[in-house]
Amino acid sequence: MKQQVNPQQTNRASAFEMWIKSPMPMVTLTKTFDITHLIKVSRRKELKLNMLLCWCIGKAASNIEEFYLLPEKEKLFQYDSLSINVIVPNKNGGINSCDIKYREDIAQFNKDYLQLTKQVSEKSESIFEEETMVIGTSAVVATQIDSIVNQYTDLFSNPMLMWGKYYKKYFKHKLAISFQFHHVQMDGGQAAQFLEQLQKTINAL
Repeated sequence: MKQQVNPQQTNRASAFEMWIKSPMPMVTLTKTFDITHLIKVSRRKELKLNMLLCWCIGKAASNIEEFYLLPEKEKLFQYDSLSINVIVPNKNGGINSCDIKYREDIAQFNKDYLQLTKQVSEKSESIFEEETMVIGTSAVVATQIDSIVNQYTDLFSNPMLMWGKYYKKYFKHKLAISFQFHHVQMDGGQAAQFLEQLQKTINAL
């Protein structure tokens, strides 16, 4: 559920005052992750690597309260659930957007992921979960990328994670992930906490 809240009654009050009218309020951090364990799980369980990474993102974000607040049109909204957005190639050669509700049960999340992305691909119609806080993702796997910076616009304030092709170094599989977020939603400290939690979640899967 989505509901408007008074920024002054949240822990983002000062950040709201400072950044809500900023023409460029987005911040991007990039961290290189060790996804060796994730690849092993993907191969052993025959699960899509992208699905596993999306679930880990949802799991890590679900324990950080700032992810449930989001500025929009100079207002602040609070959510009680999360979704992960993936970009899906469609049958017409274009792309569509697909929001998948985060679920603690990874088997259920996997089922939803496969069903919804297939539906979007076949129908060329996007699926949106407007009552959940959506975390965007974008995988540009055609090449290895050190960092990605998305549009800096007030039209889209949701947090977003972006990555390219993973690579191998010293017997480990590495993946650089860029994390973009609105400064009203969180500060660098919470963003860093999320990135650390994401690596721990990957390792513990």
